Amino acid sequence: MYDSTSGEVIIDDHKIEDYEVVNLRSQIGYVPQDVFLFSDSIYNNIAFGADEAVEENVLQAAKDADVYNNIVDFPEGFATMLGERGITLSGGQKQRVSIARAICRSPKILILDEALSAVDTKTENAILQSLSKIMEGRTSIIISHRVSSAKLADKIIVLDDAQIVEEGTHDELMARNGTYKELYEKQMTAEETLEE
Repeated sequence: MYDSTSGEVIIDDHKIEDYEVVNLRSQIGYVPQDVFLFSDSIYNNIAFGADEAVEENVLQAAKDADVYNNIVDFPEGFATMLGERGITLSGGQKQRVSIARAICRSPKILILDEALSAVDTKTENAILQSLSKIMEGRTSIIISHRVSSAKLADKIIVLDDAQIVEEGTHDELMARNGTYKELYEKQMTAEETLEE
């Protein structure tokens, strides 16, 4: 969306400026924290933006985003019409439909920007397990305040006040006893307290 003011963004050994914007954006699946759904059917909301919205792809995307069972439980299933901004869905369901929309396009780069913030930990884990298969062979960037969303990453970058304070795998960062481990332990303790 914006040109960098310092440093470089490199994709496959090429500067991002070397790519045509339209072509680059067509290769990116983006799931924002604030989901926007159209006043249309759930099917069309998931299929939106996909070049070949084959029914099989839409259904599989819904399964991978762990929202398929919710959809088929509606009286009209995938034909269910959503009100303005998807008011017939819960916050977690909206986010999962948005995730399904992004992965239905089979993007080469998948960006999840706080995309799991409205789901509980159990649903988050189910979605992450599905996404771990989907993320194979593509670049996935997960932006999250929840440390549990980052556990599966090949590389975790911990930011504090816009500065990189740590980077590594989950196990490496846990062994360092730094910011990441402190956040992880606080969040796990908070979740255990909620479950009791």
